[in-house]
This record gives sequence, C-alpha cells and structure tokens, in this order.
Amino acid sequence: MCRRIRIVTRASRKLPIQLLRGKIALVAGATRGAGRGIAIALGEAGATVYCTGRSSRRDQPKRLLEPGQSETIEETAEMVTAAGGHGIAVKVDHEVPSEVKKLVARIRRRYKGLDILVNDVWGGDALTEWSKPFWEVNLDNGLRMLKQAIHSHIITAHYAAPLMLGRKGGIIFEITDGDAFYYRGNLFYDLVKISAIRLAFAMARELQKRHIAAVALTPGFLRSERVLAHFKVTEANWKDVGKRSRDNKDKNSKDQNDAPGDFMVSESPRYIGRAVVALAADPQAMKKTGRVFSSWNLAREYGFTDVDGTQPHWGDYARKKYGKYKICDKEFYSYWTPGLIELIFPDWFGS
Repeated sequence: MCRRIRIVTRASRKLPIQLLRGKIALVAGATRGAGRGIAIALGEAGATVYCTGRSSRRDQPKRLLEPGQSETIEETAEMVTAAGGHGIAVKVDHEVPSEVKKLVARIRRRYKGLDILVNDVWGGDALTEWSKPFWEVNLDNGLRMLKQAIHSHIITAHYAAPLMLGRKGGIIFEITDGDAFYYRGNLFYDLVKISAIRLAFAMARELQKRHIAAVALTPGFLRSERVLAHFKVTEANWKDVGKRSRDNKDKNSKDQNDAPGDFMVSESPRYIGRAVVALAADPQAMKKTGRVFSSWNLAREYGFTDVDGTQPHWGDYARKKYGKYKICDKEFYSYWTPGLIELIFPDWFGS
C-alpha cells in the first residue's frame, strides 16, 4: 500500500519537514492555470522551482499574449517563494530549441541536475473551436496548437532529461486533460491531450532502465483564472456561482462545459499541484511510471486536500451526472505492453 502524504504549507507549521526540500524542479508553462498551481505546491513542499513561460513582467505593459491576461512568470516565482520554496523566473519560449537549451545549461551550471520536470505548456484555449468538424475548423489554429502544446513538450524533455540521469527519484509529468482514451470534441485538442498521455508512456519505456518515472496527470474541472473570469468570480468568492444559479445549475452552454453545478465540483490549480508533490515524494513512484492519473484519485490514495480542505472528485461526479466511461487503468495499459519492438529488441528496454 502507498503511504499517505500530508502536504506541508506555511500555515501548518506543526507538520514535519518539507517533503521536497533540496529538490530542483522545472515547471514549463508556469504563468497561470495548472502550471502556476503546480509551481506553488512544489514551493509548499520546499522545492527550488524554475518557473518558465513567455509572459514576463519585463514585457508589460507593452503587450499581453492574450487580451485580459496579466499573469507573469515573475509573479508565479514570488508565490513559490512565499509558499516556502525558492522560485526562479526565466522567460522561455519552449517552442524554440535554442531557448530551452540555454535554460537547461543555466540549471546545470547552478544546480548540476534536475529532479522534477513538469511539461504544462498549453495556451490552446483560444485556438480550440468546439462542436465543429475537423474540415471546418481553422487549420492554421489547429496546427499552431500542435506546435505549441506537443512540440514544446518534446523539445523540453529532450534537453531536460539528461539533467535527470543519475538523480535518485527523478520524475517527468505530462499535464493533460482527462484520464481516458475517449474523443475530446475537437480533432486538434484531442491530439494534444492524447499525445501527452502517449508521451508519458513512451518516455517511461526509454527511462525505466535509468529509474526515472514519467507519468501523465490530469486535473478535474480546473478553477483556472480563465474559468473564474468566465463565471465572473474570484477564488475568494467562487462558491457564489452555486447560490445564484440554482434554477439552471445543470445546464451547459451550447459549446462549453460550464454548467454551474459542474463548477461547484471544481478544484483549484493547487490540487493538481499537490498531486505532483505526492508522486514526486513517493519512493515507489516507479510502480506508476508510464500511466495517466487524475488529481481526484491520487487525492484519495495519498490523502492530500485542496486549499479549502476538501477532496473534490470530478470522476465520481461526472459518472453520476453524465454516465459511465472507461479510464486508462491497468487493464487498458496491459494491451500496450509488451510491444512487438520490445520483443524483437529486448535490450532496448529494461525492467
């Protein structure tokens, strides 16, 4: 059985030492959303966290990547430090190999290695056209999404993985949406999110001999800055949505999952962050390598909570409201291994 992990925060001084003190982490795409929540949670656990992305305080007010977005990597790094870790902001476009290579060289010079890599570069919300068939969507936007959210992950892992070799307990996280193989409603969105799951599996096969884990991880209904703005609330008063929407709490918009009732089962970005901490601190994490996991199931397994002390479980809620669906469980992955190439060339891989 897995040990239950209590996440250390500055508000809980009586708890034992921070779980990831001395660990070096890179969160690619740490400006906002899940990436920011993960970075702060790593800070809670005492880690040194490189917070990277393209939105920098140095560029404001000259431009914003998207209208209405004001978050910066510097702000995230400050939050990491305030939470108890050490945040380091570095402006990086993860689609540009030379910039990622420069970042990795900087980490190597200062810390000699890397323990935790989180690939969370996304930015595809504005590029996604829901409810349209693939022959009608904007092709340029779709191809842009693939480059932005798949190529960037591969580039980052390519340069960062060598920093993890020889480090005990190294782990790579691919952040996705959903813990199942179902279709996600837009061809390009689906390719991105399924690719993250497949990347974790493929990297795990090649890293297992090095004792470095690679997993995919999904949040539930994420209460990101964008979602809070959509519902016209803040993190401080988000539950007001339930009070003012009692008559239509189960109704979604035509092209968006935004039923007020669903939002009431949402989770803060810190929840998936604490899932990252739990896995990164687990000495048995290699037993999970190659698979996809959810914040809600890991919360039950490890015992961590969201910032308000609850354990929202999107999976249970979604099945009760919308119907049962199959997830990528052990049986699902049993069809993936061993593969024909592994049987032909067993020396390429290892147990």
